[in-house]
Amino acid sequence: MYCRACVNIAAVPGYRFLRTRLEALDFPELTRRVEGWLADPAGPARHVACLNTYCVTLAADDPALQAVYDRADVAGPDGMPFVFWMRWRLPGVPCERLYGPDVILHLAAEGVPRGWRFYLYGGAPGIAPAMAEALERRFPGLQVAGWHTPPFRPPTPAEDAAVMAEIGRLRPHVILVGLGTPKQDFWIADHRHRLRGCVLVNVGAAFDFFAGRVRQAPRFVQRSGFEWLWRLLSRDFFRLLHRYTVVNLRFLWRFARDGFGSRVDAD
Repeated sequence: MYCRACVNIAAVPGYRFLRTRLEALDFPELTRRVEGWLADPAGPARHVACLNTYCVTLAADDPALQAVYDRADVAGPDGMPFVFWMRWRLPGVPCERLYGPDVILHLAAEGVPRGWRFYLYGGAPGIAPAMAEALERRFPGLQVAGWHTPPFRPPTPAEDAAVMAEIGRLRPHVILVGLGTPKQDFWIADHRHRLRGCVLVNVGAAFDFFAGRVRQAPRFVQRSGFEWLWRLLSRDFFRLLHRYTVVNLRFLWRFARDGFGSRVDAD
C-alpha cells in the first residue's frame, strides 16, 4: 500500500476537510522538507500539493483524485479559509497559506543560493518562457533549466516520452506544473514514479500570474480570504463562475454536514 504516511512521516498536525487531510505547516517547515528530499539525488520524486476548496470538493467525488492527494508528500492549504480554520482549531500550530505563487517565490529565493534547477511544465503557448524570464529577472542567478508547453489534447506516447527524456537530461530539482485542477494532479501522479531526486509542485494559475496574462490580487485581498471574488471579477469570469459559486457552496454544505471536519495529529 502506498500512502503519504508511508513515504513521509508528517511532522505537524493537520485537519481533515471532507475527505482530504491538510497539514498545518509554515514555509520554514516546507523548506526543511524540500532540502532534505533533494539531498538524495537518487531518492523518489516528491509531490507538494497546494489544495484549495475546489480541489478538496472535486476529490470528495473522485476516488482517483483523492488517492493522488492522499499520496502527496505535502498536502497544504492553498486558501485562507483553510488557514483561518486551522489556526483557530489548532492553537499554537504554525500555519501559512501554501499559495502556488508564494510557494514558487519561496522556493526560488531558497533555490538560488542552493543551486536548485527549475523546470516549468504547463501554460498556454508563450506563457512558460515569459514566466521563466520574469522569475530570472526577479531572482538573479535562478536556474530555469527548461520548460515545456503541452498541447491541449492528450500528448502522444512519443511526445510524452520526449518530454520525460528532456527532464531526465536536465535533472531539475523543482518541477512546477501548471495545467489546472485536476489535470495537473493526475499528470504528477502519472509521472513522478519516472523521476528521481526532484520535487513536483502543482501551482495552478501561477503561470498566468507570473507571465502577466492575469493580474494577481493585491496582497491584502489575498490575506482577506476574498481572493476568489477578485478572480471571479477578472478576465476569467465565465470560466471561474461555476467554481466560485456552485462548487464553493457544495463544499460549505458538505463540510457542515460532516460535522466541520476533524483534527488529525502528526503521524
